[in-house]
Amino acid sequence: MSSYQSINPANNQLLKTWPSHDDAWMQQALETADRLYHSDWCKGDMQPRLQVLTRLAELIDANVEQLATIASQEMGKLIGQSRGEVKICAQIARYYAEHAATLLQPRAYPSDVGDAWLEYHPIGVIVAVEPWNFPYYQLMRVLAPNLALGNPVLAKHAPIVPHCADAFEKLVLEAGAPQGAWTNLFISNEQVAGLIADHRVQGVALTGSERAGSAVAQQAGKYLKKSTLELGGNDVFVVLDDADLDEAVRQGAQARLSNCGQVCTAAKRFIVHEKVAGQFMAKFSAALQSAVAGDPLDEKTTLGPLSSRDARDRLIKQVEDAVQHGARVECGGRPIDGVGCYFQPTILTGLTPDNPAYYQEFFGPVAQVYVVASDSAAVALANDSHYGLGGSVWTRDIARGRKMASQIETGMVFINSQSDTAAELPFGGVKRSGYGRELSDLGLKEFANQKLVVVAS
Repeated sequence: MSSYQSINPANNQLLKTWPSHDDAWMQQALETADRLYHSDWCKGDMQPRLQVLTRLAELIDANVEQLATIASQEMGKLIGQSRGEVKICAQIARYYAEHAATLLQPRAYPSDVGDAWLEYHPIGVIVAVEPWNFPYYQLMRVLAPNLALGNPVLAKHAPIVPHCADAFEKLVLEAGAPQGAWTNLFISNEQVAGLIADHRVQGVALTGSERAGSAVAQQAGKYLKKSTLELGGNDVFVVLDDADLDEAVRQGAQARLSNCGQVCTAAKRFIVHEKVAGQFMAKFSAALQSAVAGDPLDEKTTLGPLSSRDARDRLIKQVEDAVQHGARVECGGRPIDGVGCYFQPTILTGLTPDNPAYYQEFFGPVAQVYVVASDSAAVALANDSHYGLGGSVWTRDIARGRKMASQIETGMVFINSQSDTAAELPFGGVKRSGYGRELSDLGLKEFANQKLVVVAS
């Protein structure tokens, strides 16, 4: 039986099952990708590859509703949010189509040794292991830069979003990419380990859990393969005493409810200045509790289901454990009765460092709230984390916000906005949130051979 099943988490109904790919199929896919890497398609003129990205953006724009509906049915994202995800995929494809040639221009290095420059070349087949929470965007973040550069990609998607994986691959081929440029593989973790070990694979990109990242990084390290990891986060949302409270509450609630709280960069730890803590809590709690649970395809729904039964059960246990170790539930705290994988928007307070929840990532509509007396206390609490992915700071004093942003140990900080993403901005973190960057010029060069050439003086 295949583990790749499309199950609607709003009602737990099985939609479709996809057969897994055996080792022979996987080896054939690797052979095709490697052969493509050694051809003019990957090593030659970039323009045909960039034309595929342009065509792909057009195809995505023409199929927004169909693609969004697949995602909403398969992993529970609200339909409006699914449309937004599909549209940003088109933006990423367009960005690299339009800018890759400029970003990959040779870069001169002034030197007494001679006339020196850096060239950017593809390195070979890349393996991508991707998660379900943004089932198209995660794929596009790997496809677009590597297609532009000339690295073929073998992609293993999460087992609960096979329809998204299949639809994405079909679009890439329809856009004119040759066989092997992007190959979807319905394979096991053990098969992924085998791929990473193969000499034809030169890199591995993973977005997912800490556990998955550790396993993939170990295998990549063992076989001396370059890897990038984008893992969990328990990002801070710092509300200072001079913040626009209504806007902070609106975006803070959005950050916890969007994608049912299943976003690695979303605000999870709310650090509030004591002067405004009472006001913030009252408004924040009201905003979360006003969420309307329902069918993700219904425009009126503001709280969708978690992505699966497993995800819901994990969250139930996490909240129970937190409470057993002394946390207080200010609102919510329980699954929502009825069919589907729904969970009440929840606020936890009274968390101390000896509570396991203090250092955990909650992947669901659960907020932790902490009250601090100073900016330095806010920074210290922000940095008392195993993670460092994103974060936001809310203040009317931009100089104060910039100072704090510089002090927080994390990969991305937004001032007066919840975390965001765009093709032209680098994405990634530090500590257990992983390493390497996706998107922007940095993502384009992660899996490039940055080759030095020198003409002796």
